[in-house]
Amino acid sequence: MQEDSSRSPSYTVTCEDYVHVVEFSPFTSGTSASLLAYGGNQYVVVGTCLFQEEDMEVEGVEFNVLRAFHHELRVDALAWSPESRLDRIPTIRFCTAAADRKLRLLTSDLQDRHEVKVMEGHTSYINHLVFEPTEGKQIASVSDDHTCRVWDLDGNESSTLRLRSPGISVCWHPEEAFKLMVAEKKGTIRFYDLVTQQAILSLDCDQAPLMSADWCLTNTIKVGAVAGSDWLIWDITRSSYPQEKRPAHRDKARLFKWSKKNVLKINENLFATTGCPGKISSQLLIHHLGHPQPVTVGSAAVGSGLSWHRTLPLCVIGGDRKLCFWMTEM
Repeated sequence: MQEDSSRSPSYTVTCEDYVHVVEFSPFTSGTSASLLAYGGNQYVVVGTCLFQEEDMEVEGVEFNVLRAFHHELRVDALAWSPESRLDRIPTIRFCTAAADRKLRLLTSDLQDRHEVKVMEGHTSYINHLVFEPTEGKQIASVSDDHTCRVWDLDGNESSTLRLRSPGISVCWHPEEAFKLMVAEKKGTIRFYDLVTQQAILSLDCDQAPLMSADWCLTNTIKVGAVAGSDWLIWDITRSSYPQEKRPAHRDKARLFKWSKKNVLKINENLFATTGCPGKISSQLLIHHLGHPQPVTVGSAAVGSGLSWHRTLPLCVIGGDRKLCFWMTEM
């Protein structure tokens, strides 16, 4: 396990309030900058980020707020639509989950048009949600109510998958719109065919509770998760049991995220985990499968959320009135 030799964030951006969730858009904005949303108590801020690694004229990070959205209560989860773009006719579209068990689909042209569609159906806390990544016409969400639900943009449920324990994470296959990965708290990860609504493959954690799981979208035979204080990696072509498993955090681990398609070509072996928020700080570890120790160790005061940049080996976590960004140093 990692002791505290943590380094300060590479960059920070000051926010007006506590940040509970933060998400880079995994899709191109149509401009050189990346879209980023962060949210907390009754608000979501959408902005663009440009880093000095992408533009020589930027010093550190350039963060521009596009719009602040009022949100009826605290944002607990957020997902970007691939339809969000800033070129041609600017469109921002994302979906949130909150403690009232509702999803809210927000669409804005950043000028006069601003729509909120409320989606109801879950009967307990919603843990995670994701847009179908090719067209963005469907949303999948998982909940403590032991379901994964798939919605159209009008708020109609097109599928309801019954789970055996609370749904913790959901991921959509990057090219095949009918394939969905659902991770359950009791330690099972299943892959579903949305056409037949049947499970086609399952993975076993062999420990519970499973807290977070992610599908490696640059190499879809890899799945990662955190359970207890460990991280686990599967090769789905080899076994339903983890290929690698290591203790990561002194206390419980909270989130697992694979890096996206990054320019350094080290992405499919690069992932980040966070520890459960402690009394003072939350630990961030960036791991590379070829290295026995984490390649980067960071911590943020009451940190929350975790997201990777679309192309850079850089991740962000939210905190007390700030966003903290770490660039991976290999």
